[in-house]
Amino acid sequence: MSGTLDLLGVGLGPANLALALAVDEVTTPFEALFVERQPTFGWHRGMLLPGATLQVSFLKDLVTQRNPTSPASFVCYLHERGRLADFVNARTFYPTRLEYHDYLEWAAARVRTPVRYGTSVTALRGVREDGRVVAVEAELSDGSLARARSVTLGTGLRPRLAQGLTHSDRLRHTATFLPDVEEFEATGAQRPVFVVLGSGQSAAEVVHHLHQRFPTAHVHSVFRSYGFSPADDSPFANQVFDPEAVEEFHAAPAAVREELLRRHAGTNYSVVDLDLIEELYRLEYAERVAGTHRLHLHRASEVVDVSETTDAVAVTVRERTTGAVQHVRADRVFCATGYDHLDPAELLTDLAGSVLRDAAGRVRVRRDHRLVTTDDVTAAIHLLGGTEHTHGLSSSLLSNVAPRAGEVLDAVLADASAPARPGRPALVP
Repeated sequence: MSGTLDLLGVGLGPANLALALAVDEVTTPFEALFVERQPTFGWHRGMLLPGATLQVSFLKDLVTQRNPTSPASFVCYLHERGRLADFVNARTFYPTRLEYHDYLEWAAARVRTPVRYGTSVTALRGVREDGRVVAVEAELSDGSLARARSVTLGTGLRPRLAQGLTHSDRLRHTATFLPDVEEFEATGAQRPVFVVLGSGQSAAEVVHHLHQRFPTAHVHSVFRSYGFSPADDSPFANQVFDPEAVEEFHAAPAAVREELLRRHAGTNYSVVDLDLIEELYRLEYAERVAGTHRLHLHRASEVVDVSETTDAVAVTVRERTTGAVQHVRADRVFCATGYDHLDPAELLTDLAGSVLRDAAGRVRVRRDHRLVTTDDVTAAIHLLGGTEHTHGLSSSLLSNVAPRAGEVLDAVLADASAPARPGRPALVP
């Protein structure tokens, strides 16, 4: 690729997709490219469980909070699909995950800015002129190069297994749950035994799905807490995800930010929708009454050993309160144990040392989501996700993808010295 782009977007998950839709509205000359390693758009396909709902309002879509008149809103999607009246009659703010994924695919198909699917970035290097890094050159998996003055890293999350566990044919992360279950179902196994690790929404959904999908299965749910804890989605707590809260959080002293993250962890981490908790409780209680116990909840417990044989996984579960040990011979183990963020240093090669970090070793990030670098770097690298320590709990969630896209585009346009209306880049009204 010849020439220098104004913007290179790495990854096309919801964060960069929202940005691509914002770029489409720019009316001044502006060159951008997005690259995505998947062959087509996809977002957590492995967890598109039947009936599972989104945990944020449909109004927090890719565009509405930035530009309520955008034709790429969820409401416009419903209208085009012929389901607007039906959705209104459903009287819910929370579409199913399957429907929201369809919306994201629909929006991705509308993007006019070039997107190169099936392509990943293998390295990012600084382009130097007169001793300053004025652009970033990306090495792409197809052997080509792309150069840009601004880069946005929207590489998403990396599945994390429980400590000491290794991915295998019988031990998987829930990121690939549905295809893994379909593969297992095809074996025709009778009276299967499953072990699910984790205490969050994904763990509870997987436990419920396995219990319902395999009527003869025994499902063992192992979690370190005493029980599944309900998510705090009350109105005041949810204000922690507002765009204004991001502004306040970033400006707060580091100690206050850490305290706020601890206090409001119950809005997102290791928590489950209350209706699902109650359903699992009813199922387990009904089985105890009937004497047909298939759902086994190992509360305040941990897995202390996992070993595989040719046809099973031997799982040793220890109850943390009593020390009692139970051995479970499982057909499959599913880890709903969370995700890790990509450290930008993994891609930045010669620029990694130019990224400044805080006392805890975390990258420093400006309010406009740009990495703080040494003074010799004038090229901009924006981080979309992995900024919880600087921008709050909404960093990796859907809540603020639209306003963040506007903030990042404002910054990129300013760096490119493009004309803009006050408070908003030069966008189509």
